[in-house]
Amino acid sequence: MKFLDEAKVYIKSGDGGGGSVSFRREKFIEFGGPDGGDGGRGGDVWVEAVNGLNTLIDFRYQQHFKATIGTHGMGRNRTGANGSDVTLKVPVGTQIFEEDRETLICDLTEEGQRYCLAHGGNGGFGNAHFKTSTNQAPDWANPGLPGEEKTLWLRLKLIADAGLVGLPNAGKSTFLASVTRARPKIANYPFTTLHPNLGVATVDEREFILADIPGLIEGAHEGVGIGDRFLGHVERTRVLLHLVSAQEEKVGKAYKTVKHELEAYGNELTDKPEIVALSQIDVLDEAELKKKTKELAKACGKTPFQISAVTGRGMTEVLRALRDVIVEENSEEKPAKVPKLRHRDMVVTDEDRGEDEADDQP
Repeated sequence: MKFLDEAKVYIKSGDGGGGSVSFRREKFIEFGGPDGGDGGRGGDVWVEAVNGLNTLIDFRYQQHFKATIGTHGMGRNRTGANGSDVTLKVPVGTQIFEEDRETLICDLTEEGQRYCLAHGGNGGFGNAHFKTSTNQAPDWANPGLPGEEKTLWLRLKLIADAGLVGLPNAGKSTFLASVTRARPKIANYPFTTLHPNLGVATVDEREFILADIPGLIEGAHEGVGIGDRFLGHVERTRVLLHLVSAQEEKVGKAYKTVKHELEAYGNELTDKPEIVALSQIDVLDEAELKKKTKELAKACGKTPFQISAVTGRGMTEVLRALRDVIVEENSEEKPAKVPKLRHRDMVVTDEDRGEDEADDQP
């Protein structure tokens, strides 16, 4: 399955059905009076976060989503049927933006979250609705109100506990493949990883999700190489694992290069807890390993882990360090404030619609 983390869609909710102009016609009943029914309400457009999806590839093949219109009212006081809703099913972690790509509408971070993107138009009143003691034969009805239509942008930010960052060929994909069942492409050339990969790591019977993104190079925030467009997938992580390859001639400079790109990207990435590890140490002798470890420690201000995905050296220790930070961050996380519901956030029942229709008529 191809990976797609951004998509543009067009949505339109259903128009309301028109009211009916009708009069009762029966034998022996001379003045039957008006009996035109109301039109049905148009369908809404919803978005829902579901399990089992990790890409927006479905929206490459279908970009238009339209709810059905409400049925027109009919004689004998028959109300038209409401239009059917349409639901966009997206992966957990999807953000919905307006057409300007900056105004955030909603952020779906939990499975089962739903949001109404466009409300259907109310149905029009039939002529029976306008009957009064002084106007017993009204010959007009309301048309249905039009639905909403808009263009939206969907942007996916994967939900993971820990994110892997580093230069190309720092061993991120090899690390992911060795501690999870994920099978990313691994090769000895830059930018082997072209899209983010997810895997579930287990240590001491505790599981957490790892996200591997394409490598960063100097100037990535300006679009050099693949750029920093995939850094959004580690924005939601609790901790970053910064891998520096032992094959780099200057490991301190390699660390600072990626750190600078994270700072240029912003979005509080540099405020996240960071664990630094010197990877691919199986290619060094002890003297060279000691020298590069000291150089990296001076650059990052902490003692880095020494790991090798090939031999397994240091892998358990770094996984435990990641687990400890994740557990600590989860325990310190404050419960989210319950947002105030706006009209578009509420689920409107048929009874509520019936009470509100009088106020919504043109």
